Amino acid sequence: MNGMMKKANERIKELEELSGRTVPPTAEASIKVGVDLGTAYIVLVVLNHENQPLALEMEYAEVIRDGLVVDFIGAKRIVEKLKCRVEERLDVVLTKASIAVPPGTGDRDQRTHCYVVEGAGMEVEEILDEPTAANGVLGIRDGAIVDIGGGTTGISILQNGEVVYVADEATGGTHLSLVLAGHHKIPFNEAEQLKKDWRREQEVLQIVRPVIEKMASIVKKHIRGFDVQEVYLVGGTCCLRGLEKIFEEALGIRVSKPDNPFLVTPLGIALGKQ
Repeated sequence: MNGMMKKANERIKELEELSGRTVPPTAEASIKVGVDLGTAYIVLVVLNHENQPLALEMEYAEVIRDGLVVDFIGAKRIVEKLKCRVEERLDVVLTKASIAVPPGTGDRDQRTHCYVVEGAGMEVEEILDEPTAANGVLGIRDGAIVDIGGGTTGISILQNGEVVYVADEATGGTHLSLVLAGHHKIPFNEAEQLKKDWRREQEVLQIVRPVIEKMASIVKKHIRGFDVQEVYLVGGTCCLRGLEKIFEEALGIRVSKPDNPFLVTPLGIALGKQ
């Protein structure tokens, strides 16, 4: 493991250990808030002025589809709930937040994401694209970041620390769950739970392997023509162990992922542009 990934894992672990509790901020500390409106989960992260984690809250939700808000009221209520939980424990009022959207999201859909957070009582001070937010944690200078969420896969190519290309595809963890549901003839929600059952990971991996290979072929199409020597995977779908090996076989280049790919983008949103 290189030093860059080791440092990212340490930061993510520090945030992960905060789930359900908080670190009280000092009185003079400014607070940074990130809200990740994901297809499967809405996540709220709070950092102090030194970018140390203070709080983490999340809730499963079906209010976003393929990066678009499909249940505005439901999304707003969840963000309000997470915000209230953190405010009670930190004894502060959260007034501003950063958000992220899939690459290429249009102005209208960006505004809808903003309205959700603003409706929950926070001013949106920054909008990032998801892979670029993830790089705030990873610190990649050269390579491609692939953020595989529930409904979309975002791709960001970096050269000398600069983003030179972004793309978004409507494929993600939802498609894996649909394949599992069809294979086992079970409801979608049961398939979602099966996908997260670590005891059955190898069985799940074999069933969804064709979908993962298709995802990898999409990424391969986007990085063609760029000098990409390594791909970094983030996003909740990448928590499936072995997924990175399938990508590596399909792409023919090195593929890495953090220990907990799920929390990379939420943390990066709170960090904001570096």
